[in-house]
Amino acid sequence: MKVTTFYLEMNTPDALIEKTDPRGLTIIEAKINEFRFNKFLYQLIGEQWEWVDKLSLSDNEWEAYVESPDLRTWVAYYEGAIAGYFELNTSGSGDTEIAYFGLAPTFIGRGFGGYLLSQAISNAWKIAKTKRVWVHTCSLDHDSALSNYKARGLKLYKQEIE
Repeated sequence: MKVTTFYLEMNTPDALIEKTDPRGLTIIEAKINEFRFNKFLYQLIGEQWEWVDKLSLSDNEWEAYVESPDLRTWVAYYEGAIAGYFELNTSGSGDTEIAYFGLAPTFIGRGFGGYLLSQAISNAWKIAKTKRVWVHTCSLDHDSALSNYKARGLKLYKQEIE
């Protein structure tokens, strides 16, 4: 099966087309690094989309990833339950990647994605060294993923087929 990977970017905070209705979501930054929590979020959100790139990492590798000063994690809660999360990973060049983003299975289709993505982009621009926000997604992702990224103002700059 061929998989298409889409790369999108935003080069100015003014390009964000924000969805402002939180629909009951509370989004909190996880300010204490706990690699097991990130690993849990990765599995909870990514299992349905076949996220496998980090499944083989050892605990030491997970710990090094999560404790990087360039990685920050936010979690979305709805009525006390984890509804989704995103990780932002910055680089010395000023690129901030939305490294992981998604909703837990129970919360897909409830209209939370646009607000959560707006928060991911907005928080990426609040990181002082950010000059560009970027993300990649693929054809294995939810049918609405690419359109959500574009609706928030991200522009497609590269596409690869494997």
